[in-house]
Amino acid sequence: MATKLVERPKLNFFEKIYLSSILHGLALTFGHIVRLFRGKTKVVMQYPEEKWDAHLPEYYRGAPALVTDEHGRERCVACQLCEFICPPRAITITPEEIPNSDPWAKVEKRPKAFEIDMIRCIYCGLCEEVCPEQAIFLRKDYAITGESRAEMVHDKRRLYEIGGVRTGLVNKWNDLK
Repeated sequence: MATKLVERPKLNFFEKIYLSSILHGLALTFGHIVRLFRGKTKVVMQYPEEKWDAHLPEYYRGAPALVTDEHGRERCVACQLCEFICPPRAITITPEEIPNSDPWAKVEKRPKAFEIDMIRCIYCGLCEEVCPEQAIFLRKDYAITGESRAEMVHDKRRLYEIGGVRTGLVNKWNDLK
């Protein structure tokens, strides 16, 4: 294998001392300062007082949550598709069978336990896209906090609490299906 020798370009005096680059950087910084004092540029959002809520784009993907239908029934059928497609493996589902005495026994199973580790979640939205029953949605929330790692693992009760109610046809409860 042959090696190729690459010659360095010859620099003149001003290029060697980087004077033109330093002056260009200072001019750029001075321009930003002038725009800031004129009120044309806002540098920082003062977070607790100012929030993004009014400025969130339509395509914003926040944290995932489980939803119920308008009758309070859980939409999730524990198919585990969201668990399988989750890239960081943040979702854990433990399915259980629905007893025959239940009025909705036509559905084979429901989640006994459903956990999402919000520290591991990358908010990609794949869980929402793959859900056949529209049971998991990404809400417009960006302030998810906790004082410990255990607080950041949201269980089924917490996910339904923050998810709320969604109306519309749910295949799980559709008698024609």
